[in-house]
Amino acid sequence: MDFRLVASEGSARAGELIVDHGVVHTPIFMPVGTQATVKTLSPHELREAGAEIILSNAYHLYLRPGIDLIQAAGGIHAFMNWERPVLTDSGGFQVFSLARLRKITDEGARFQSHIDGSYHFLTPEKVMEIESAIGADIVMAFDQCVAADASHEEVLDALKRTTLWAKRSKEAFERVKRPYQTLFGIVQGGIFEDLRRLSVEEIVGIGFEGYAIGGLSVGETKPDMYRMLSVLDEVLPFDKPRYLMGVGVPEDILYGIELGVDMFDCVFPTRAARNALVFTHDGRLNLRNKALEYDFRPIDEECDCYACRNFTRAYIRHLHRSGEILGLRLASLHNVHFLLSLTKKAREAILQGRFTEFKYTFLSRYQQGAFLHVMNGEASSGR
Repeated sequence: MDFRLVASEGSARAGELIVDHGVVHTPIFMPVGTQATVKTLSPHELREAGAEIILSNAYHLYLRPGIDLIQAAGGIHAFMNWERPVLTDSGGFQVFSLARLRKITDEGARFQSHIDGSYHFLTPEKVMEIESAIGADIVMAFDQCVAADASHEEVLDALKRTTLWAKRSKEAFERVKRPYQTLFGIVQGGIFEDLRRLSVEEIVGIGFEGYAIGGLSVGETKPDMYRMLSVLDEVLPFDKPRYLMGVGVPEDILYGIELGVDMFDCVFPTRAARNALVFTHDGRLNLRNKALEYDFRPIDEECDCYACRNFTRAYIRHLHRSGEILGLRLASLHNVHFLLSLTKKAREAILQGRFTEFKYTFLSRYQQGAFLHVMNGEASSGR
């Protein structure tokens, strides 16, 4: 992997992440294809929307369909017919979410499958074997994530284990990796400044080609998230890519870019779309609302996605209310396109030295629009 910084404005950066399957222009949003598919969308539609890299999850693919099958298919790219870059998460967050079904020790994580209840034991070495076999361009070290309200003592304990697992992940990765693969380390530390600084010191000391920021967007407040990003901006290596895990709403992406983040991913855009919630330049819009029954405008009049070029709010509302799959697909396509377009415009603004102005203009309208949607009975819900 090669990472080149092309321009910067303050901490905001425009770069090029060059891997075996292509060039990723940062800042970038990565649509999430947890099980080797971005829900309801085809690879062709993702390419048309401007996706340059997608994320899949090693935990889910390990359980189903299984690593042997993916290897037999020729790796993740061939299996899902996606020739562009792929990043795999290690499953640390998924293990964290199985609080009642797992036990974590320094050796690894024992858990029950959410699919069939079978028992499995993941170690850093096992995870590296899984990710190598899947064949993604960028893979994540195994880490331990904790809840937003965890105590300083609990977060420190998880941080120490994350460092231990990072060392073992790197050693195992060097033994099993494919020639084109790159390993990122994950920084933990919760919402404690001293622990974030300590985690960076330890993870950077091990040495990785890129650094992911874990343990945010797990229930903490937005001010706490932005405060931690500001701390991390001071101490993470400037010349390495930075990936904020699990963040995918416009305001968080723009604040993240302002604070030095290059890569983002989240299931929220497609999950929200399946519940008729869409992004617009004027805030979030709930397509099920009665107020849109005779609204023959596109979802967003400034969006050039396939849904906005061809269909109206009234029609897509009808699809959602009728339980028609096309409604889910059109809303999903719009939300993914909207975030990809947002990061592309942010990149252009950095290159032109006007990112601060771009962020202020976008968020002023976005937040004012959200207020008007509430006043007009078109309110959205969710984070």
